[in-house]
Amino acid sequence: MIALADEEQTRAPTGLSKKQVIAAVLFTVLSLYLAWVVPTIQIAWVCTILVLTIYLFAFEIVGVDVAAVSIMVILGLTSLLAPLMGLEQGLVDTQHIFDGFASNAVMSIIAVMIIGAGLDKTGLMSKVAAFILKAGGTSEARIIPIISSTVAIISSFMQNVGAAALFLPVVSRISARSGLPMSRLLMPMGFCAILGGTVTMVGSSPLILLNDLILTSNQALPADQQMETWGLFSVTPIGLALVATGIIYFVVAGRFVLPTTKSESSTTGADPMQYFRDIYKVDYSMSEIVVTDGSKLVGMELNDIERANRIRVIASKRTGGDSRVGPGSLARDTQIEEGMVLGVVADPNDLNDFVAKFELKKRKSLRSFSDSLAPSKAGIAEIVIPPGSNLIGKSACDLWMRKTYGLAMIGLHRDGETMREGDDIRNIPFQAGDTLVVHTHWDMLERLESDRNFVVVTTEYPRAEKLRPEKLLWATFFFTIALSLVLFTDLRLSIALLTGAVGMILSQVLTIEEAYEAVSWKTVFLLASLIPLGLAVETSGTAKWIAEQVLLVVGDQPIWVIQAAVAVLATFFTLVMSNVGATVLLVPLAVNIAIGIDASPAMFALTVAIATSNSFLIPTHQVNALIMGPAGYRVADFMRAGGIMTILFLVVMMVMMNLIF
Repeated sequence: MIALADEEQTRAPTGLSKKQVIAAVLFTVLSLYLAWVVPTIQIAWVCTILVLTIYLFAFEIVGVDVAAVSIMVILGLTSLLAPLMGLEQGLVDTQHIFDGFASNAVMSIIAVMIIGAGLDKTGLMSKVAAFILKAGGTSEARIIPIISSTVAIISSFMQNVGAAALFLPVVSRISARSGLPMSRLLMPMGFCAILGGTVTMVGSSPLILLNDLILTSNQALPADQQMETWGLFSVTPIGLALVATGIIYFVVAGRFVLPTTKSESSTTGADPMQYFRDIYKVDYSMSEIVVTDGSKLVGMELNDIERANRIRVIASKRTGGDSRVGPGSLARDTQIEEGMVLGVVADPNDLNDFVAKFELKKRKSLRSFSDSLAPSKAGIAEIVIPPGSNLIGKSACDLWMRKTYGLAMIGLHRDGETMREGDDIRNIPFQAGDTLVVHTHWDMLERLESDRNFVVVTTEYPRAEKLRPEKLLWATFFFTIALSLVLFTDLRLSIALLTGAVGMILSQVLTIEEAYEAVSWKTVFLLASLIPLGLAVETSGTAKWIAEQVLLVVGDQPIWVIQAAVAVLATFFTLVMSNVGATVLLVPLAVNIAIGIDASPAMFALTVAIATSNSFLIPTHQVNALIMGPAGYRVADFMRAGGIMTILFLVVMMVMMNLIF
């Protein structure tokens, strides 16, 4: 495994670390060796550019998208420099150098990003996230299997990048509400999206293409060697075993291989209560309390218990009922019932005393209110009563502040002193200049900013997202249309998905500006810029030469060793070129090898098609490129977690194929 250099390392005069300089020398030596042994000058130059690409990706000399664009430009310049390079023409025709930006894969990615944003805008993804949180709580070991298995199932019937893109906003919301960094969740989700593509014959492009390639190969084979095509669920046992392996791998080893990164999408950061501890000496936490059968609390009203026990109830839920949070839902005369769940804000010591006194049950984490009281939706804020406010002279009780404004006051700061729950703060008339420390929903705080009776001091908070739940039917309709076109027609994937994306824009589920913002342009440039490299590898004969060299080494070995070599070869090719290109190139070669050693040509062809999904080592796969930016991953993160996954994939695939076939 190649490790990235630490920032503290001594830098060379060029600005590179010593490790990067040493690696550059070694990679240069490798390029010179390859140039010496390859049969043509074209293959020599392509091998050199391949080595350069791997070096730039592995050591992150520049960003991966910048590296990819740079490689594309270099390939374009070979047309100008061909005479100096000993070439008759450039490695890639300049008329096709930008074909990647119009490729089926790139346009499909743009479309699924827009479709995913449209579904998210209706609030659907928020509901899915809430369901997963309810089932998995905030435990990484429980959330990862739920997310990963769900995405894998979806990915088995649609393109894996589409499944990953649809679940990206779901994971983002789960991260925000559970406090788990996205980097701990996105890689398991992304890897299982790729693995899910091996569960059915329509789960990935190579498997979709395989039967056509088999029929083509049959035209050149005698009748007794004709291959039968594979059925829709022929690969299901292998795919399910691979998905299970991926999930178990991250549950068991996730704590060691998954990074904890800080990115623009990360929810980790400073404790939001620290400011209030420092300024107002308020040390509050939020908990869920269940009222047990026979508790002395049953029959009492909130007003009877809050001040006496120094707690503040901000949410309630009756057995079988909906959560009551926010304005108009919770008043001081609310009566306590058996089985009721209370959302309580209090000092931890006061809360423990309250639970013990009334024989209540305290939950370890939020469950009933995990969505409505998530940090992205609610929290602690400061509000000042300004001169001229209509609230001056009135108390919180007079105003029914919790019910009217959705403000649960937990502190009142006046004349340098902070009074808290238990100091009868709700019966103290307000004065100009009073600072209220309150728990509130962020959407309510946003409304209060335009209310002249308050001055909102807290300005850095998550602004309420402008969802469009009324557009849910339109979003679902166009998503269904797109999915149906993918599954039941021969229409090109990009057109099928763009139908759904454009439909969401025309039906105003998304504005065109929101659609542009939904696209990760870093991902687009990364993938589009690598496609010319794959073209150069194929057309120059480099791919065929590499395949021949590998097979020369293992030609006299047992059948399973040669099959494993084919799988390793397909794995390598899919890292440096498109999985479709690797499949088209290697399936005919694998079929001929199988016939030559008296093995099953259909199984060798299937080996190639499945192994091209073994793309975890570097972020060249569309799914890996998709999750790299939001999670703040580096290439080294993929190499660490993906290296082990790559080996597990090969082992499980080989064992399952030889057991079943």
